[in-house]
Amino acid sequence: MTETGRENVPSRTRRRFPGISSRAYEHPADRSALVALRKLSGFDTVFKALSGLLPERSLRLLYLSDSVRVSDVQFAHLHDMLRDACYILDLEKVPSMYVTQDPKPNALCIGLDEPIIVVTTGLVELLDEEEMRAVVGHEVGHALSGHSVYRTVLLFLTSLALKVAWIPLGNVTIMAIVTALREWFRKSELSADRAGLLVGQDVQASMRGLMKLAGGHHLHEMNVDAFLAQAEEYEESGDLRDSVLKILNVLPRTHPFTTVRAAELKKWAESRDFQRIMDGHYPRRSEDKDTSVTDSFRESAGHYAETVRGSKDPLMKLVGDIAGGAGDLGGRLFEKFSGAAGGRSGSDGDGREDGGGKGTA
Repeated sequence: MTETGRENVPSRTRRRFPGISSRAYEHPADRSALVALRKLSGFDTVFKALSGLLPERSLRLLYLSDSVRVSDVQFAHLHDMLRDACYILDLEKVPSMYVTQDPKPNALCIGLDEPIIVVTTGLVELLDEEEMRAVVGHEVGHALSGHSVYRTVLLFLTSLALKVAWIPLGNVTIMAIVTALREWFRKSELSADRAGLLVGQDVQASMRGLMKLAGGHHLHEMNVDAFLAQAEEYEESGDLRDSVLKILNVLPRTHPFTTVRAAELKKWAESRDFQRIMDGHYPRRSEDKDTSVTDSFRESAGHYAETVRGSKDPLMKLVGDIAGGAGDLGGRLFEKFSGAAGGRSGSDGDGREDGGGKGTA
């Protein structure tokens, strides 16, 4: 078996996606940001220069010295899952993976030059095989999208913000960047959840895993439909004050709330986009260089507009009503003045319009 994972066959029959581009599963907001960053002239040079300041080598040495590296002889079942995930998503080089002692369930993918995946013992002990497979696929999705680079920058800047908190305005500037990165990273988590579903190809396992992250081992006490209903209630409930509190609650987080992730993933699993990927119709990495930044931003803007229109959150409804009202007013003004201009240009000598009567707005 090679380290590329290409000769590894999944433990049960799953569809494989040769040459799949991360664009196939990326959330629109995540995708537009990544496409724009990748297109920036000198972006790679800047990050390579920055890599000398980032504690990447220190992190690698830390995990190597104080965690367990996954291999054929250590956590072999995780090693098999990792190679399966790389095989399915056609990731050529299998990332290094470590298990670290921490009772809190967590996983991350970091690194600038080569991504490394870290899972905690709390997560390994919490999830069953299929649930864990979705998590490993989630992290491999981060690696394929290049998220590990930005996650490493986020960790570095968060640490730096704590060190310069005493400097006037210094912390404000850094925290502004950290806040923006966190907003992007929350969207990237939705992308990686989709990658996890493409790897595991078991939406119920993905749902169970998210429920366990929220409620622990007691799966027999939980219900998927009731869990998803919480997400709907969360979005619909309250007034404008609650909408503001929701924003304040999510700002310090790197991950979206678990019920929200579950609802988003289920929605995508039932979408035509997901079915097309499963049928073998998806963008290839060979086409990435031809990706249009404008198209990606347009798609992202369209997604946000649709989200605002369809949201039941009081604040989002207000934003939608204001935007819709402004649009309606603009449309009426345009019709009024364009109609007036048309009337002047098409009138006869005594000021009367030729032919037809007035139209209503």
